[in-house]
Amino acid sequence: MGLQIEIEQEQRDSIVVIVGLGNPGEQYEGTRHNVGFRVLDLLARAHAVTFWERKFESYWGTGVIGGRHILLCKPLTFMNRSGEAVVDLLEFFNLPADAMLVVHDDLDLSCGRIKVARRGGAGGHRGVTSIIRTLGHQEFPRVKLGIGRPLFGEAIEDFVLSPPYADQEAGFAHMITEGAYAVEAVVTLGVTEAMNRFNRRELSQGDASP
Repeated sequence: MGLQIEIEQEQRDSIVVIVGLGNPGEQYEGTRHNVGFRVLDLLARAHAVTFWERKFESYWGTGVIGGRHILLCKPLTFMNRSGEAVVDLLEFFNLPADAMLVVHDDLDLSCGRIKVARRGGAGGHRGVTSIIRTLGHQEFPRVKLGIGRPLFGEAIEDFVLSPPYADQEAGFAHMITEGAYAVEAVVTLGVTEAMNRFNRRELSQGDASP
């Protein structure tokens, strides 16, 4: 039996596809590279979205944020093939890339920082590189979560696939929560307002949600 999901045209026009990047598997769950997955897990709990795996190489589910129909997607293709899963989803639902928000880690942001961007290059991130390469352009917004760079000479590949340093764990968890708020701000208020709220401040554990 085929995939049983119908989306009315007026609903389709208001859907926001939120893609969280990461690697599937228990061994990757707590790593820096999986912040996108963790933000989506938090959003799914907050908005009663159930993930499933059918038709696409993703865990995905639909729900409502701020009165808008949304689709949450966690690609299961591993990071460097994220674009394949993303394009399959967009094509099936006949959605443009600028209806998609990608949530991912960023080495060039200090640990705990959040940045909302309307478009841009990959900055060396293999998941974003895969999406840009598969789409053929970079015209889609992102929520970037800062993981900083290695402090003890670790190779980048080992660093991103490791958990945060012990003294960064609390701030890292807080960043995940604020990342979910940033996604909600993009969905409900738009990219520009979300940029105004999140791009000019350092996050601390005392920050309030938008």
